[in-house]
Amino acid sequence: MNYVDWLNYKDLEYRQGILYFANLNTLDIAEKYGTPIYVINEQMIRKRYKELKYMLNLVYKKNRIYFAVKSNTNLAILKILSSEGSYFDCSSTGEIYTCLKSGIPPDRIIYTGNMFTDQDFEFSVKQDILVNLDSFSQLKRLAKIYEKLEKEKILISFRYNPEFGAGHHPHTITTGKDIKFGILEHQMVKVYSKAKELGFKKFGIHQHIGSGIIEANDYEMPVEKFLIIIEKIIKELGIHFEFVDFGGGLGIPYHPETDPLDLNRYSDIVIKKFKESIENGEIGEPCIFIEPGRYISAESSILLTQVNTIKDNGFKLFAGIDAGFNTLIRPTLYGSYHHIIVCDERDKEENSKYDIVGPICESGDIFGKERVLPELSEGDYLTILDAGAYGFTMSSPYNSRPRPAEILINDGNTFKIREEETYDDLLRNQIVPDYLK
Repeated sequence: MNYVDWLNYKDLEYRQGILYFANLNTLDIAEKYGTPIYVINEQMIRKRYKELKYMLNLVYKKNRIYFAVKSNTNLAILKILSSEGSYFDCSSTGEIYTCLKSGIPPDRIIYTGNMFTDQDFEFSVKQDILVNLDSFSQLKRLAKIYEKLEKEKILISFRYNPEFGAGHHPHTITTGKDIKFGILEHQMVKVYSKAKELGFKKFGIHQHIGSGIIEANDYEMPVEKFLIIIEKIIKELGIHFEFVDFGGGLGIPYHPETDPLDLNRYSDIVIKKFKESIENGEIGEPCIFIEPGRYISAESSILLTQVNTIKDNGFKLFAGIDAGFNTLIRPTLYGSYHHIIVCDERDKEENSKYDIVGPICESGDIFGKERVLPELSEGDYLTILDAGAYGFTMSSPYNSRPRPAEILINDGNTFKIREEETYDDLLRNQIVPDYLK
């Protein structure tokens, strides 16, 4: 994919030197709302969701897409996806609360947490949320919560750890014997047997191997192991699975030299292998779940920011911007690449190499090193791509910097969907004891 096509794939293009996103002038947006600011393209969210739904329906129509809420928790985004028919995968009770507040019914939510507290369980059971467990001890505690609240034990699911994982960074690989997530193979039959003994009547099964996977082949070995353990549980316990959840992890091309995830290959490895097991009569006819997050939300958003400082220390050039790792932490936390481009390339003929850095009082506050860009001036606007997954959700008020607003674009219009924080917001929940007043 050439560079222009790569930008177009993300709904970005230059028109007479000005960058447009979803057919809107990025300079106009930056000057109207200020920077830094997250700008979200509604139609991109819908498009990515529909791509996945089409892929699933081609092979097996008994399917559900559970959006990984941790990637983007904005109420407007959840409502957009809900209108498309999405279900929702939550990793905390706060995410469940957010979904419920956005009007999503409990039967469209699954809670895949880890290290659950009894308070987590009580909240979920009271709200009739399906819980996906990842340890044996959690099962016993959850069963007691059901009994305490006098709720019927109907559907339960467990997260399998196949020991083969993948991801864009070691911290995002979620399988292996030394990883905290999931239940290893030797405990799987035992945990489902215990669930039956405790009175649960229906069952699901889940695995998630990691996050940001761009090579579909990385799913091959985990899927093979997953289908084998499913067959083993069915044969030994005679249970029927209501659903099989292959998790998420579908990545996006952050770098211009990276091609998008091959959905046809992903379908061959995951969806068609699942369908073959059904056709062979090995696993019944469960519903298939997948849990994409970044695939749906990442490319929908850009982060607009302004250059405030051009610094030449005699060794290298720094372009200081008004966004920092408090705004987008992925480059600092994971060493992740986010492509950075100018909003206005008119009258900029010479290229230079810049370290793009933020204002946070940390040496690690770097968005990109030695990025080749048209010669920058103080006051120029830059666009940081692919900020819609783990952008605002991982932001913070570090250095006592209020977090930016979020803007939604749809059909040529802009809508503010989150107010920028104020200095008062930074102090809102603090309490000074009387003796210090």
